[in-house]
Amino acid sequence: MSLLRDLHISRGPAAGFAAVGVFWGSFAALVPVIKPQVGLSDGQFGLALLITSIGAVMAMWLAPLAERGLGPRALGVLTGLLGLATLLPGHTTTGVLFTLAMLGVTMTSGTLDVAMNARVSALEAQAGRSLMNLNHAVFSVAYAICALATGLAREAGFGPAAILTGGGVVIGALMLQAFAAPVADADHEAEGVEVAPLPWSLLLPGGMIILIAFMSEQATEGWSALHLERNLGAGAAQGALGPALLGLTMAVGRLAGQVVANRVSEKLVIRWAAVTAGIGAWIAATAPSLLVAYVGFSVLGLGVSVMAPMAYAWIGRMVPNRYRSHAISRISVVGYAGFFIGPPMMGFLSEGFGLSTSFLVIGVLLFAVTLVLLPVLNRVALGRA
Repeated sequence: MSLLRDLHISRGPAAGFAAVGVFWGSFAALVPVIKPQVGLSDGQFGLALLITSIGAVMAMWLAPLAERGLGPRALGVLTGLLGLATLLPGHTTTGVLFTLAMLGVTMTSGTLDVAMNARVSALEAQAGRSLMNLNHAVFSVAYAICALATGLAREAGFGPAAILTGGGVVIGALMLQAFAAPVADADHEAEGVEVAPLPWSLLLPGGMIILIAFMSEQATEGWSALHLERNLGAGAAQGALGPALLGLTMAVGRLAGQVVANRVSEKLVIRWAAVTAGIGAWIAATAPSLLVAYVGFSVLGLGVSVMAPMAYAWIGRMVPNRYRSHAISRISVVGYAGFFIGPPMMGFLSEGFGLSTSFLVIGVLLFAVTLVLLPVLNRVALGRA
C-alpha cells in the first residue's frame, strides 16, 4: 500500500516519467528499421545522435529557467511538447531530417527530465518520503511495455510512422494527467532564493555516476535490439525483447530500491549495483546465444536501475533543503548527458570494432564507478558530515 500512496503523491511527475519511457521504449525497438530507413551507417547514425545531444545538453542547462517560467504547468506543457516531437522521427527518410526530428525529441525530453526530477525532489522534501526510485521505475515500466509492444507491432507489419504516432497519442493522454496534478517547487517560488553554494567537488562525481548509469541504460536501449538481430540472428520481436527485458528488470530493481531506500546506505547500493551492471554488460557482449544475451541484459538492468536514483537521493541528502532543486538541476545537466552520449559512442565503437566491443566498454565504465567515482564522492560526503 505504501507504494500506491507514494505513486499518488507523485502522480504528476510520474506522468512525465511514463511519457519519456513511451518514446524511448518505442524508439529502442525501432532502431533496426529506422536506421536503414534514413540511410545511415552505424557511425553516421551515432553522429546524428551526437549532434542531437549537443542541443539537448544546452536545453537541459536552461531547463531551470523554463521550469521557473512555466511554474506548476511545467510538467504538463513539456509532456505535451514531447508528444508532438514524438510524431516526427518515424516520418523521416533522410539523415538530415532524422537528425532535426531527433533534436526536437531530445531537447524536449531532456528539459522534461530535469523538470520532473526537480519536482520529485520537491515532493520528497514536502512529504518527507523517498520517491525517486518509484518514479524512475514508472519510466522503466513504460519503456519495457512500449519496447515489447513495438516489437509485436513490427512483426504485424506496422512501420515507424504508425508506431510513433500511436506513442504520441499515449503521451498526449499522459499530458492531461500531468496538468491534473501540478507540482509547485517551493524553492523556485520562494522570495529571495539564494544561488546554492554547492562545490563541483560534490556535484561532478555525483553527476558522473548518473552519467555512466544513464549512458549504459540508453546505449543498451538504443543498440541491444540491433546487437541481438545482427549478431545473434534474432527476429524483430526477439530483438525487441532485449530492451524490453532491460526495462522490466530495471523496474523490478527500482521498486526494490524504493523499499530499501531508507534502510541501506546509498554508497553500498551504488557500489554493488555498478559491479552487477558491469558483469551484465560483459555477459551480453560475449553471449554465444540469445538466451545468454537475455540474461546479460537482465543482469545489467537490475544493477543499473538504482544507480541514478540513489545518486540523486544521496546528493539531495547532503545539501540543505533550500538548495536541493538547484543541486538536482546541476547534476542532471552532467548526468543526463549520458542519455545522449551513450548511443553515439556505441555507434562509433560499433563502426570500428563491432557492437560486442561497444558493450564491453560499457562494462568497463560501470566498474569505474565502484573503483574511482564512488570513493571520491564518499570522501566529499565525509567532509560535509
